[in-house]
Amino acid sequence: MTLSYPEERQAILASAELLVRTGVLSHSNHGNSSVRLPDNSMLITGVSSLLGQNPETLARMDLDGNLLEGNLASTSAEIVGMHAVVYKLRSDVGAVIHTHSPMVTTYAMAHQPLPIHYEGLLRQGVSDAIPVAGWGPRGSRESVENIENALRDHPDAPAVLLANHGLLAFGKDQSRAAHLIISLEEAAEMMLLAERLGGSKPFPPGALQQVRDRMRSFA
Repeated sequence: MTLSYPEERQAILASAELLVRTGVLSHSNHGNSSVRLPDNSMLITGVSSLLGQNPETLARMDLDGNLLEGNLASTSAEIVGMHAVVYKLRSDVGAVIHTHSPMVTTYAMAHQPLPIHYEGLLRQGVSDAIPVAGWGPRGSRESVENIENALRDHPDAPAVLLANHGLLAFGKDQSRAAHLIISLEEAAEMMLLAERLGGSKPFPPGALQQVRDRMRSFA
């Protein structure tokens, strides 16, 4: 059964295709993605790979984890809570994407926040390090509570690293969340390479405002 909400369906499928094409996913292409719907339910990928998504693989859920339409594999049912907690805490968020992007996940494996030393992220308005949410079994209450705690401690964060697991990124819409993941993966890769040269360096004070002013001058 193909669900309604054609624009939201297409947004999920387009972002999944972009993330696969740009090579920022793990070898398995594991990931899941959702959008907030007008009635505050969510449309979510019903299988645990972003490769090969199509309108038949999507499901509609409420934020309490109840299936409203479509089908959801058990491996995807586990992650509904991590999407729902973002929508519950962040009214500005319209899309959530979870991946195991290798370079970003390296920081999650090390339980290290991801510093913002890459101008590509400043240009997306990101200037504070991406925080780490403590580990809990995938989709467990403990895991969701750890994500909630990280979001409460960092209310403006556009993403959370999931300790020993992966990345949870979000934004106003699917396109912004997907492009954020691409920039985070680029940044993590370059910072890890920079370790061979003594490590990446922080921006000078006021860099975010300087970038915003520069971009505004060409608007």
